[in-house]
Amino acid sequence: MTLLAGLRVFDLTRVLAGPFCTALLADLGAEVIKLEPPQGDDYRHIGPFVQGESALFTLVNRGKKSIVLDLKNPEDQAFARQIALSCDVVVENFRPGVAARLGMDAGSLRAEKPGLIHAAISGFGQTGPNTALPAYDLVAQAMSGLMAATGEEGGAALKVGESYGDLMGGLYASWAILAALHRRSVTGEGATVDVAMFDALFSLLPTSHALQFYAGVVPKRTGNRHPLSTPFGCFDCADGQAVIAVLGDGQWQRLCALIGATPAPHLSTDEARTAHEPEVKAMIEGWSRARSVAEVTAALAHNGIPTARVQTLAEAADSDQAQARGLVSDLPHPVLGHATTVGQPVHFDGEKPISQHSAPRLGADTEAVLTSLGLIRGRK
Repeated sequence: MTLLAGLRVFDLTRVLAGPFCTALLADLGAEVIKLEPPQGDDYRHIGPFVQGESALFTLVNRGKKSIVLDLKNPEDQAFARQIALSCDVVVENFRPGVAARLGMDAGSLRAEKPGLIHAAISGFGQTGPNTALPAYDLVAQAMSGLMAATGEEGGAALKVGESYGDLMGGLYASWAILAALHRRSVTGEGATVDVAMFDALFSLLPTSHALQFYAGVVPKRTGNRHPLSTPFGCFDCADGQAVIAVLGDGQWQRLCALIGATPAPHLSTDEARTAHEPEVKAMIEGWSRARSVAEVTAALAHNGIPTARVQTLAEAADSDQAQARGLVSDLPHPVLGHATTVGQPVHFDGEKPISQHSAPRLGADTEAVLTSLGLIRGRK
């Protein structure tokens, strides 16, 4: 399935946020031309490695073409600009100001090609007092409010166990690019897209927003339980833990019936149960601690109450559900033969599109791309 067939994307990005964005576009059939410096994307040099190939680079650069140009070289810089102007979309994640020095910013490129869609991904965006600050995912998590709301009750702030600032910045960028493409199809007008990791994470905290802006309460860390709903968290069983997520009176009534508890009047609302969370937890664990995780989750699921045991990534990947949904794929790789890949997760008309090949070798497509545009090294 090639939902974005015919779309040409110039990928000037490195590491994670930008490459994740363009990998999502490649999964849908876009032609993605990835420009790398002579030493390659930084992620090519970050482990774990298999046969000298970076797993991280392989995972987020599937389906792309790789060209090597040295943007410090005036001739290569001119080539890069011509490639950009041949594309529908340009994506970059330079520090703010660098693209302008290279002549690859939205203003200079769109002055020559108004229909171009130019997307810039950075830590804090192209405007604001923090725009020039260096930012990795950890910095964005710390400043956004996400870390302040994450961690054990009464404990220290914790980062989320993945680089969600980068990933959500890339995801929002791909969403914005598709919106801009729709507008261009109607008006012919391109777009200048400015995505900040800080903004992306800040936008993804609706529970914290509800507490801060509506309840006037500073969000606090609550560990595995939900700050607004109870019971909603991890509960001890005879051989481990199960998560139980109850939302609304119907599920609460069914849970009480299952565990043989009389629904107490002072626990009749979600807010009241949250206020008495230790009592609710003790009541549930009086039942669950006498049973295995398998028994607890089976009984809860049978009664329509959301539940699960906590799975490892390996268990999740090997599960019947993951297999049925096609979450893990093997794609042809120029060095490894085949590379395990986790692509975009959405099904379209019953199919889940993913790139046809894994990440490219460094510079594998340089000559083919330059030749297609009539560009020859050593000659203007």
